[in-house]
Amino acid sequence: MLTAFAVLLCVTAVLAYLNERFLHFPTTVGVTLAGAVASIGLITLDALGVPGLRGWASGVLETLNFTEFVLNGILSLLLFAGALSLNAGQMLRQRVSILTLALLSTLLSTFLIGFAAYFVFALVGLNVPLMWALLFGALISPTDPVAVLDLLKRAQVPARIETLIAGESLFNDGVGVVIFLVLAGLAGVGEHHAAPGLMGALTLFGREALGGMLFGALLGGLGYVMLRTIEQHAVEVLLTLALVVGGYVAAAALGLSGPLAMVVAGLVISATKDTAFGQETREHVEGFWETIDQVLNILLFAFIGLDVLLTETSGRQVLASVLLIGVALAARWISVALPFALVRAREGYGAYTVRLLTWGGLRGGIAISLALGLPESPYRPHLVTATYAVVLFTIAVQGLTIMPLVHRASAAVRE
Repeated sequence: MLTAFAVLLCVTAVLAYLNERFLHFPTTVGVTLAGAVASIGLITLDALGVPGLRGWASGVLETLNFTEFVLNGILSLLLFAGALSLNAGQMLRQRVSILTLALLSTLLSTFLIGFAAYFVFALVGLNVPLMWALLFGALISPTDPVAVLDLLKRAQVPARIETLIAGESLFNDGVGVVIFLVLAGLAGVGEHHAAPGLMGALTLFGREALGGMLFGALLGGLGYVMLRTIEQHAVEVLLTLALVVGGYVAAAALGLSGPLAMVVAGLVISATKDTAFGQETREHVEGFWETIDQVLNILLFAFIGLDVLLTETSGRQVLASVLLIGVALAARWISVALPFALVRAREGYGAYTVRLLTWGGLRGGIAISLALGLPESPYRPHLVTATYAVVLFTIAVQGLTIMPLVHRASAAVRE
């Protein structure tokens, strides 16, 4: 395990260096593309008869286990760091629009993509059951907060737009994981089995989502009480780290949503950091979490690109994946535009905001880790291939072309 992680760390450092030195793409986009190109290169060498390299690299990635690496590893740190970096007061002022998008948009997108995927898979002759198609809709609907936040920091968008997009991505990430777990429970393929029927699903959703947020608020409050009574930055960094790692494990043990708990805990600490920390200590703590955030998200997106090595595809899977890229994009637009119509006039957002939310809806490691975490079945390879296709499209195409929309949305806010 240590050797595999050392290899990943060294390869990621080289990819990040090459991107910063020569390509100058946003870091998450650059390392993902470089990793994917490196993976395709190894696949090509293997096809040409150069033995050993692809097998060795695949063994390294399988040792690390992408699902464990993300869902039970770095996700808690990334979500807490992302929430800590936000202006909690600004987020509270925009809570209606953020929560409306996070809940309604994710639910609507799940079913739009799920039903459309069912017909797309049938169209190309893959015949995936409806419940598995809905699982695909659930895992691909949440936008990835890591990818989104990285782009927003580079774009320097107005605070209201940044808070809206970042807040929605942080919360829809947690909501999407909960929806996925509920559907997996109903399908009998997950760890959390829901009772049959609508009430069973709602009970499981309520326990995971609401329970996770309440637990996160409790963790954040406990952290604040402890942090405000001391003034030693190393101990305060240690306390926040223990809060995140220990809190995430405790949430999982209690059957609550760890992602939502971490988002809420991070927001509570963010809202109280003026009184919880002295000026010097705050700089140390925020600097630590900013560094953790940047390093881990580079590792994550390099892993996404390199994991192309593990994806076996067929012609029908590729055709379905191409069609599902369009489906996911259309569903994102519909699922944002309809709920957003309820809050746009009230909140006063500009005309380009829906288009920015749609095109800025990047998918990332969470979608891939959920797909790879599915149990072995005849349908799993179809979902994994489609997930990789959608994720790589959003990162490579949408991530590299979003800046004009960012500038237009910014101008609309100023008008």
